[in-house]
Amino acid sequence: MVIAVLTIELYIPGSSSLKEKRMVLRSLKDRIGKKFNVSIAEVDYLDKWQRSRIGVVQVGSDYRYIEKNMQQIFNLIDGNGMAQIVDHTLEFI
Repeated sequence: MVIAVLTIELYIPGSSSLKEKRMVLRSLKDRIGKKFNVSIAEVDYLDKWQRSRIGVVQVGSDYRYIEKNMQQIFNLIDGNGMAQIVDHTLEFI
């Protein structure tokens, strides 16, 4: 069994309220959720308007498949235009 944990810290420059931030995050989570079979949640900076840390987790049996999915998720978030990636980590358990 392989467990992948992708943690991404985001800067959301266009956000001027928690409501706007949550709309951006909801959009990202919906797109990722429709395309990939993963769990995703905001895990830090819950009360900051322009900052967020999200966690993405996937469990499976094929290391290469999960690694490919995590890279595609990273690329989707990186290319969205609504948020900028400040930092990220990818761990396998």
